[in-house]
Amino acid sequence: MKPRFFRLLPGVILVLAGLLALKTPGLVREALAQATPRPADAMAALPAPVNKDFAGADTEIATASENDVLTSLAKRRSELDSRQSDIDAKGAVLAATEARVDAKIAQLKQLQTQIAGLLVQRDAEQEKQVTALVKTYSAMKPANAARIFESLDEEVLVPVAQEMKSDTLAPILAAMNPTAAQKLTLKLANKLALPQLPAADPAQAAPAPAATAPQAATGAPKSGG
Repeated sequence: MKPRFFRLLPGVILVLAGLLALKTPGLVREALAQATPRPADAMAALPAPVNKDFAGADTEIATASENDVLTSLAKRRSELDSRQSDIDAKGAVLAATEARVDAKIAQLKQLQTQIAGLLVQRDAEQEKQVTALVKTYSAMKPANAARIFESLDEEVLVPVAQEMKSDTLAPILAAMNPTAAQKLTLKLANKLALPQLPAADPAQAAPAPAATAPQAATGAPKSGG
C-alpha cells in the first residue's frame, strides 16, 4: 500500500495545484471588489466642498476688524489710565498744599492769639504806669510838673494829663509855657471831641510804648527838689 500511495501523491499535488490556479483569479477579483468602494459610496464619503476663497476672505476681514477694535480700545484705555494718573498726582499735590496751608493758618491763629494776649498785658502794664505817673505829677508842685510837661513826649503827656483831675491839671497848665499849654489843651480837646475808634490792626490801635514814662517819673522828684 505505501508504495502505491507514494506513487499517487505527486498526481494529487498536481491536481490540487491546477484547481488552485484556476480559482486564484476569481478570489483576487472578489478581494479587490470588496476592498474597492463603490462610486456612490466614495462620493458620499467625500467632505462637502467648501469655498475656500469666500470663507477665508470673511475670516480675514473679521480678524482685521477685531484687531482694529482691540487696538483702539487698548489705546483708549492707556490714555484714560495716563489721564487718571495725572489727576491722581495733581490731587495728591493739591492735598499736600492744602495741608500746608491749613498748618500755616493754624500757626497764624496761634500767633495772633499770643499777640493779642501780649497786647492786653502791655495795655494793662501801660495803664498801671499811667496811673502811677498821674499820682506822681499830682503830688508835685504845679511849676515843677509844668516844666516836665513842656519837655514830655506827647504819647506819654496826653494820656497822663487826660487821667488827671481838672483841679490838679489846671495849675500845671497855668504854669506851663503858653504855646505848650495851648498844644496840650488842643490835644485833650480832640480826645474829648473825637473818641478814638478801634482799629482793625491791634498794633495800630494800641497806645505807644511807655518807655519814657519811667524816665519822666524818675525825673519828677529831681525837679521837685
